[in-house]
Amino acid sequence: MNSQSEIAENALEFECDLAEPPEKVWRALTVPELLAAWMMPNDIKPQAGSRFAFAGPEAPIECEILDAEPERMLRYSWREQPGDAERQDPLDSIVTFTLARTVSGGTHLRIVHDGFARKAMPAVAMAGAGCRLSLGLGRAGMPLAANTPRLLLRAA
Repeated sequence: MNSQSEIAENALEFECDLAEPPEKVWRALTVPELLAAWMMPNDIKPQAGSRFAFAGPEAPIECEILDAEPERMLRYSWREQPGDAERQDPLDSIVTFTLARTVSGGTHLRIVHDGFARKAMPAVAMAGAGCRLSLGLGRAGMPLAANTPRLLLRAA
């Protein structure tokens, strides 16, 4: 497991301080309808060992909850099979959301997507002001795709 100051070379890391409490952020991460509003349609059940899927743009993204500590941490596997039948190169990665209550009652949210950067799409979508994006990449300037953490709060 990586420390907060060190992330894997092929990981994306986002950190934000949000005004909303961890309870609200947790709902945005674990209630299917709320998660779908900022991510993709899904059938998530936030219990270790449960399997769920996101309705990906080309093919379903298969996931399994690896760890779930309500209002503290959610970790799941992410297996994305390419829609192109000739390219049998699935993306196997791990997504970890860590929530910590701030002094003001808000949430410090940290998102790490291990294994994503090596195969990421050629775009960066970071619209949330005040978010810090860290890329543990050996090559500077490699474009990446990601959802902004602030979008999740519009749904919760």
